[in-house]
Amino acid sequence: MPMNIVVLIKQIIDIDQMKTDPKSGEPLTQNIPMRIENLSKNSIEAAVQLKEKNGGKVTGIIFGTDKSNAAMKEAFAMGVDEGFIITGYSGNNPTYTASVLGRKIRELGSVDCVIMGNQSADSYTGLLPGLLSAALSMPLLGNAVSVSLEGEKIKIKRVLDEKDEIVSAQKPCIVSVTQEINQPRLPPVLQIMAAGRKPINTGQAEKGDFEMPKVLSNLAPKSDRKREIYEDMDKGIAEISKIIRGEMK
Repeated sequence: MPMNIVVLIKQIIDIDQMKTDPKSGEPLTQNIPMRIENLSKNSIEAAVQLKEKNGGKVTGIIFGTDKSNAAMKEAFAMGVDEGFIITGYSGNNPTYTASVLGRKIRELGSVDCVIMGNQSADSYTGLLPGLLSAALSMPLLGNAVSVSLEGEKIKIKRVLDEKDEIVSAQKPCIVSVTQEINQPRLPPVLQIMAAGRKPINTGQAEKGDFEMPKVLSNLAPKSDRKREIYEDMDKGIAEISKIIRGEMK
């Protein structure tokens, strides 16, 4: 049965290239390139796999900036059919984000499934899936390591501490995924070239009456290492064991 799938894509700075000021501990973010967050790539792959198996369409939404075109083109190359970039985002407020994304998803009409990462690498709040579920009045299937369509239901598997759990919900629903769900594809050259020719829909986010959270500190913790080198391995192991035992007391 063809599906109308929405995938939420987040663009962040490449945190692997980020450094901190050794004196102040402040993160240095200037001139660092942007990239699609890893969990968003997992989300795209999960959405495209559902489309490939059941037919239908995948629509990508980025709540970002005018610099998000490259991210959307990459999503196109991975198999996303249509894309919307909502600009005007400033700060980090999951409630505001859920409001804007929920409004856009409702504008799209009939949607069978919304797929997204279970958290984001820049804030790690993990709040957005639940907030969006409430905003859209859709059930949430969280922390999925697999997702499939069975009739009119979406079924996922998630891994708990002591067992795996299979849960399902009637369409439409929201699915948040973990990185264990798949290995995102590397699109072939022809798909990359075709992605560059696809139109991208853009729009401005409406400013709501939302107070942005205040960041108390984003400084890196100070690290004071003794930098002791032991040429004698047995002596080194004994000294390290002594320190670890002391810290555990």
